[in-house]
Amino acid sequence: MDDTRTRGWRRLVRARLRGRPLVILRRGLAVALLLVAAGLAAAPGAGGERTLPTLVTARDVASGSALSSADVRVVDMHVEARPEGVLSEPAQALNRRFVGPARAGEPVTDVRLADHRSAPPGSTTVPLRLTDSGITDLLRPGTRIDVVVPAEGGDQADVLAENATVVTVAEPEAGRTTGPLQPHRPLVLVSVPDEQAPHVAAAGLDRPVTVTLR
Repeated sequence: MDDTRTRGWRRLVRARLRGRPLVILRRGLAVALLLVAAGLAAAPGAGGERTLPTLVTARDVASGSALSSADVRVVDMHVEARPEGVLSEPAQALNRRFVGPARAGEPVTDVRLADHRSAPPGSTTVPLRLTDSGITDLLRPGTRIDVVVPAEGGDQADVLAENATVVTVAEPEAGRTTGPLQPHRPLVLVSVPDEQAPHVAAAGLDRPVTVTLR
């Protein structure tokens, strides 16, 4: 009887010893998997929170302003929050003009900037408010135009600048008036040769100005 009991205990002990390495292995594997999961959760970009460099305005920017290095900065933005066409480097926006006003922290996209190639060397950007504000709906950055005013004392028109280039068309900022003689007319920034710029700017102060499209 005692021998039978002894043999039974021995078999039980051997069975437990045989199963124990497998239990230890399973527990070790579970701990390793937990450590790997914790490492992945703490890694940058985990959980779909990947970010990319994004160019934003560093301060409020007035409509038609040429951007400087002080006007923009680069931040990391969640990829799902980045708008289409957003820029990522200051060099892509420097010296280009903002179409419309912008608040600090606004992403700088390609459609908000006038084409910097439209203002070649030897030219000056002149602001104009056209007599017929409806014409501005036809203007886009890069549009080629002639700047025209009525001739003094006659029915003819004087062409102040030929083959000028539209830099941008800026809508009046909300809450800002443009004066009793120029109510809510969009501001058109036009690139003209340096020698013509003073005449175009002076004519826009006291004479009705319009443009013809080329």
